Amino acid sequence: MRFILGLLSALLGALAGWSGLAALVVMLAGPDRDGGIAMGAFFDIGPIGGVVGLIAGIWLFVRFGLVRDATPQPSADTSDATPPRTTRLSFPFAVTVLLIAAILGYWGWYEFIRSPNLSHGFMTLQVEFRLPSGMTLPDKGEDVHIEVEEATGYANAMLTANWRAHDGDRKAIISSASLMYKTRHRAVSLTLPGLPTQHWPIDLPSDPDPTPGFSPWRVASEPSPAKIEMHFRLTADR
Repeated sequence: MRFILGLLSALLGALAGWSGLAALVVMLAGPDRDGGIAMGAFFDIGPIGGVVGLIAGIWLFVRFGLVRDATPQPSADTSDATPPRTTRLSFPFAVTVLLIAAILGYWGWYEFIRSPNLSHGFMTLQVEFRLPSGMTLPDKGEDVHIEVEEATGYANAMLTANWRAHDGDRKAIISSASLMYKTRHRAVSLTLPGLPTQHWPIDLPSDPDPTPGFSPWRVASEPSPAKIEMHFRLTADR
């Protein structure tokens, strides 16, 4: 058990030193357009911090991970020979090291094995809204607010260059947004001047494939006198 905790302490120290020094170099270097500074900081300078962190991890284990028991005082009926001092593991230190290792292990498992990112990478969600007959579109795109909810995050959908469209005698709005996370909870909302915000669920699997075409038109989940309809299509960026 001592060997395992000592090894974990050393590895955690190396990881902290490596990533910490690389992050410091990137922060001090400023913006990096092509990623060269970040790559150099991680692979060229980071190992120096890793070595320092490895030594620091071993020192912390020896300094705080091992607790030396107090030497018992000799009494009159015992020998004057001083018994050897014994060491034992520090329970708080062991718990801290194991907890940090478990958190990092779970994070690595989630990111690299059960990645939260979509298998197809970034995917484009094209969303179109169809207004009732006789209803006009806003004059400016700034008056149209479309928000896409994915997992626990929100993103503003972008209006296309030809966002003012029509379907027969009905006006329409064309927009798009990027999806990237595996989740079963996706929704889109539309806010127009003078109308309450309307919401539609996006019925897609957690890790969706591109759709062959647009979904059927549907009205908002909450009844609204506006009767605006929405449909969507999902395409892969690669």
